[in-house]
Amino acid sequence: MISLARFHSGERIAINPDLIERIEETPDTVISLTNGTRYLVEESIDEITQLIRAYRAGLFNLAMQMSENTDTARTARLRVVPGGSADLDRDDRGVRS
Repeated sequence: MISLARFHSGERIAINPDLIERIEETPDTVISLTNGTRYLVEESIDEITQLIRAYRAGLFNLAMQMSENTDTARTARLRVVPGGSADLDRDDRGVRS
């Protein structure tokens, strides 16, 4: 989640950047989510894109740390699962659900 401030009130809100469809400056910054919700925020497009980059870099860094960690008792291990999107609706035995 990225933390932003609502326009005028300064109220802090957290938005999942994966749900952002578009960001517009008209001249105020409006964030439109994939579900149609719109937020008017104080941050500029450049500030928001930098926050998104930092958020995603942090996720990538965490994933790399988890994949390299030898202490499997406390940390989930990440692994590559073969198959494409056609395999997403199959259970562990390869049977379509």
